Amino acid sequence: MFFGARLVVDARELTLAAGRWTAVVGPNGAGKTTLLKALAHVLPSQGSVHLLGRRLEEWPAKARARALAWLGQGEPGADDLLAHDVAMLGRLPHQPWLAAPSVADHAAVERAMRRTQCWEWRDRPLGRLSGGERQRVLLARAFAVEAEVLLMDEPLANLDAPHQADWMLAVRELVASGRTVVSVLHELGMALHADELLVLQRGRPVHQGACNDPVTHAALRDVFDNRIDIHKVAGRWVVLPR
Repeated sequence: MFFGARLVVDARELTLAAGRWTAVVGPNGAGKTTLLKALAHVLPSQGSVHLLGRRLEEWPAKARARALAWLGQGEPGADDLLAHDVAMLGRLPHQPWLAAPSVADHAAVERAMRRTQCWEWRDRPLGRLSGGERQRVLLARAFAVEAEVLLMDEPLANLDAPHQADWMLAVRELVASGRTVVSVLHELGMALHADELLVLQRGRPVHQGACNDPVTHAALRDVFDNRIDIHKVAGRWVVLPR
């Protein structure tokens, strides 16, 4: 992937397994967001990106939007829009042009908002929500697409620990139903509960492997200059600074 003449991310051969949760991690500036944007077709890239075995460019735009849900980092939103209306935006790929939302659309939005615990304030404007509440509405919008593949950049931003755990449970439910999730995470302990870890450093994938593999842990420690330790406490991975 290039910006102008400068190579930003060099991922020449990269396969992300279907039906699994892959967490993308690495130091600041490693190219995590750029990689995810290229996968989402938000940024142009040199070479080809395939979605479900088909080149992204070959997908009709609406079909691609139904198959691939995208949540960007720090996405803006109109403060006067109601939370329910924001979540309903996730259903646009399923609706005919200028058509009103269907019964199925309303049901999908309610499921998504209940999944992220924001159904109770569905009639509140986005501008009256806290940062964490706003993020839960944006997550509901992504979940409401009910896409085969979900790409999420920093989905845990502004979420407290219990709601981070709720997000992980929701992701596990989606993967159990056959969907694919790829998430960029700074919360390394949370990332280690994914199925696979993709470790980036200076714009290159340096390791891809199972999260419980000692080789993966070694790669993670290495890209952070051995300034972290990884422990398992009460069945959960914990990452501590040295």
